Amino acid sequence: MLGPETEVAEERAAQDKSAAGEEVRHPFLAALGERVRELRSRRGMTRKAVAHAAGVSERHLANLEYGSGNASILVLLQVAQALHCDLAELLGDVTTSSPEWLMIRELLEHRSEPELRRARQQLSELFHSTGLSDARRARIALVGLRGAGKSALGQRLAQDLGYTFVELSREIEQFAGCSIHEIHNLYGTPAYRRYERRALEEAIQIYPEVVIATPGGLVADAANFNLLLQHCTTVWLQADPADHMARVAAQGDMRPMAASREAMDDLRRILEGRSAFYAKADLRFDTSAYATEDEAFDALRKKVRTYIEADL
Repeated sequence: MLGPETEVAEERAAQDKSAAGEEVRHPFLAALGERVRELRSRRGMTRKAVAHAAGVSERHLANLEYGSGNASILVLLQVAQALHCDLAELLGDVTTSSPEWLMIRELLEHRSEPELRRARQQLSELFHSTGLSDARRARIALVGLRGAGKSALGQRLAQDLGYTFVELSREIEQFAGCSIHEIHNLYGTPAYRRYERRALEEAIQIYPEVVIATPGGLVADAANFNLLLQHCTTVWLQADPADHMARVAAQGDMRPMAASREAMDDLRRILEGRSAFYAKADLRFDTSAYATEDEAFDALRKKVRTYIEADL
């Protein structure tokens, strides 16, 4: 298996070759490779896992990621399927399907992140009426990587607010009739996302007042994450990578890094790939900034209450 250190070494070697003129990367292939790496990190998948799912060698996938491999369209299709995205997303252009898409793209092109955020929020309000309504105010969703404190702090927050607490992973398992691990192994990621969607929709429909602890990878599915943002006040629970790792290890479970000999590097890569999506949450809260769980809970409770009770 190629660990992250090996991946970094190979990437540097590829870059050195390019700099020496032995191999010149075409800009399109370089950008394509960056998108493959970004999508892989966002989904928390190792290169070995993607290569296996796509039916290609790790070396072939590595060349594609470095921009030195001119893959056939069929290989790109297989990689897109392994990453559970459209081929258009992998190629970098999902906005050519209609004149309206092209015009919207022209309006949004070169806008800053704050401008794009405002545009998304206004579109959400237009289509879903998603201001901080009473319904959205009373649903608190905690997002972030495993080990951030979503379960422990979420249960205490729900008790303090007098709300129901929902561990979405457990609800997904109830729908599927098997564990999360078995869902992925037996049915694949697309089936898991369908169960995740059903569990989230039910939690939103059934509980008018709820604190939801979401799976760390929920943000990797744009449709499910949009649903969460539309109906819940979202809080990104952050933590230092070392704290993430220590807390997950204390729970006796090393997922999703169990297959990697360089677990910390994998975790950092996953966090880097998802951070831009976690950052779409309404609030951020760094659990590593507090010495004890009690201190973290007191600060989180105050932050959430201040936000949801504003302008009432």
